[in-house]
Amino acid sequence: MKNKYIFILLVFLTIGLLAGCNSAEVDADGDGKIKIIAAHNQTSPDNPYQAGMLKFKDVVEHESNGTIEVEVHAGTIGTEESQLVEKLQLGAADVVLVSPGFMTQTGIREVDLFSAPYLFTSYDHWLSVVDGEVGKEMADIINEKSDNSFKLLGYWSAGVRHYYGKKPLNSISDLKGMSIRTQTSGVVSDFWEATGAIPSGISWGELYQGLQQDVVDSSENAYPFFVQQAHHTTKNGKYITETGHDYTTRFLLINGKKFDNLSKEQQDIILKAAEESVKAEREATNKQDVEYKQKAVEEGAIVNEIDRQPFIDIARPILEDFAKEIEVEGLLQKIIELE
Repeated sequence: MKNKYIFILLVFLTIGLLAGCNSAEVDADGDGKIKIIAAHNQTSPDNPYQAGMLKFKDVVEHESNGTIEVEVHAGTIGTEESQLVEKLQLGAADVVLVSPGFMTQTGIREVDLFSAPYLFTSYDHWLSVVDGEVGKEMADIINEKSDNSFKLLGYWSAGVRHYYGKKPLNSISDLKGMSIRTQTSGVVSDFWEATGAIPSGISWGELYQGLQQDVVDSSENAYPFFVQQAHHTTKNGKYITETGHDYTTRFLLINGKKFDNLSKEQQDIILKAAEESVKAEREATNKQDVEYKQKAVEEGAIVNEIDRQPFIDIARPILEDFAKEIEVEGLLQKIIELE
């Protein structure tokens, strides 16, 4: 009988140890708390990304009564998105924000569809895509193709991207021979090359100097991002032409394996926080799009509008060929039908 009780006790001890092993994967310090490293690549404290990440942190820590801690890094563990993707894969970060273009280095080519110029015709069109069936389908692709290294928590916006450079664009021909800081490969590069521009791969952190010192003639981004970095005050950033070529998408990702190690209650907290962060980040971006355009003008930038149709005419066949190449013709058709 005594041996029987000893056997039962050993069984329960073994079960307890196994359970403890699972917990240790998300409780490395052994203090009963879980730490989540959340990161984006923007260094300005006023950036919409920071607003979204801080909302994520606030909701997680409040809903978990402090048992889950979120440590937010604003460019401090990587100002390049490629660094953040790598850290997420290696487990050095748990939640990161990245763009479609930089996700392709992981082998998930389908996501690059969302970076294609003039894929979206308006902000409402973008919302109907990412918050609907297409957004869910893309989330499934990301999770499956990454073997659960990446789980999509939500779609953030990075505003509407426009051209800014050393001269205004009055027609598409004004881009001929101009160097522009943008992606240097893929569908984005193909588009700018088709306009006559020359894509340049200068890093975001070096772009201010690059514009000031004639390393690059121009760039493209949304108002909150390039105005916060004072690009509009440089000699090659003064003229802004509202090309509106990209209603941008950003992926808020968590390491799927770490997420699966959390309890159901903890997972629900993460998902709720992600949903709230999506609202906060989009609201901040839309507000700052207006505020930072005004700031740019007040500080001497010159803004003009342009007929976008010639740009769209160049982009559409490139987009269709690209969708065929990465085998997402069905997704593209669904997006077009939502216009």
